[in-house]
Amino acid sequence: MKNIVNSIRIASLVILGMLAIATAAQAQDDKVHKIVIQVSHPDPAEHAIALNMASNLQKLYGMDNIKVEIVAFGQGLEILTPKSAEAARVKSMVLQDVRFSACANTMDKIERKTGKRPELTEGVEIVPAGVGRIMELQEQGYAYAAP
Repeated sequence: MKNIVNSIRIASLVILGMLAIATAAQAQDDKVHKIVIQVSHPDPAEHAIALNMASNLQKLYGMDNIKVEIVAFGQGLEILTPKSAEAARVKSMVLQDVRFSACANTMDKIERKTGKRPELTEGVEIVPAGVGRIMELQEQGYAYAAP
């Protein structure tokens, strides 16, 4: 009788251990990855690379398993305007849950210089400071990348 009870205890411990391992593996698979991509240069090739990075990561992990935010400031703000060669793609990626953030400091500087505030592509959000937004996201566990 003691042997049967001990066997049941051991089997229970083995099953619990296997469940713990399976749960840990599932939790790793369900992890939501987070990345912030900086765009601060005027080079259209770099703009395309930044968008490719976001798209490729969504394909790799699945759209529900990654949060992507592209933050543009300085001369990189151009990517978020309707005049950009990537405007249609930015608009499309907004619909695919990629967040785009434009730096208000940069927009204010352009407005002071030209007398006109830059127009942004539909779906782009304005943040007070691009570098500040990147810092906040990194504090929330976002990985950082720049083309």
